[in-house]
Amino acid sequence: MINALQLPCTLFRTQKRRDDYSASDMRCGELTETQLRTYYGLEYISDQVDPWTLTRRSSMDRPQSMFCCHLRGPGKKITRQQCAAILFDEFRFLSRQFSFYGPYRHLIEKMITHMQTGNGTPFRDIALDRALKEQIIRDTSSNNSSRLLLNKSFKYNINWVHNIFPNELKNELTKSIAFSKLPKFDRFQDNFNGMGITVHDTWATDITLRSLQIHNDRYRAIVHYRVQDHFGLDSDDILKTQFSQFHFFRIWFVLQHYMQFGFRPFMTNMEATVEINGGRSESQS
Repeated sequence: MINALQLPCTLFRTQKRRDDYSASDMRCGELTETQLRTYYGLEYISDQVDPWTLTRRSSMDRPQSMFCCHLRGPGKKITRQQCAAILFDEFRFLSRQFSFYGPYRHLIEKMITHMQTGNGTPFRDIALDRALKEQIIRDTSSNNSSRLLLNKSFKYNINWVHNIFPNELKNELTKSIAFSKLPKFDRFQDNFNGMGITVHDTWATDITLRSLQIHNDRYRAIVHYRVQDHFGLDSDDILKTQFSQFHFFRIWFVLQHYMQFGFRPFMTNMEATVEINGGRSESQS
């Protein structure tokens, strides 16, 4: 007797676990001014304020200025709270260089504000769910798409005589996902549409088969993706020139890690449900 796969069924789960608050990019408020300025080279952070002296800047303070900033008197003193608020405003303004078109361009500013006010609580937005579903459906690479590789596995492993998916072949579905490229936002267009800066890579992914109907040599599967990312930077990030050259990331790192600020990073959660269907005799080309 052939035992059918019991549903719902978890098909795949990444080794990195969800809600891992011990991850390096989830640390905050643990670095001193000396560490940030010497080891990380974060001497000049902002064109608006100097977080080390808690003073406002003028255009003549900028490193590229032809005038020597040492000839000027000290800038206007501000409080630590005022400095953080100004840095967050600059953080949001600078984010626009990474998200200037498309339906997701507003997300980065929304997420920066969540970092400022959310005290580390998880973040959800319907636009993130929509972006995830769109990425899964539009991935048409036969070698990389988890959706298309699952399609092949369903076709080849369904017992078409008894109209069931054998429980003993569940691992074939898991393997098809393991060989795929999991959904992430590292395409060229993601550099400009807001998704590359808000999510880019992902931390943890769970994929569940919620239902499977087989009838008349056709099948219809409902597959649910749960994806989690961390909105935070770690030391490895800021030590890379591709990050540290931008004031955007320098401000982000200082707001998160400087012990005088310590704004908490957070989990970014997104979900998508997709339908996969096909037939016994369908071409897999």
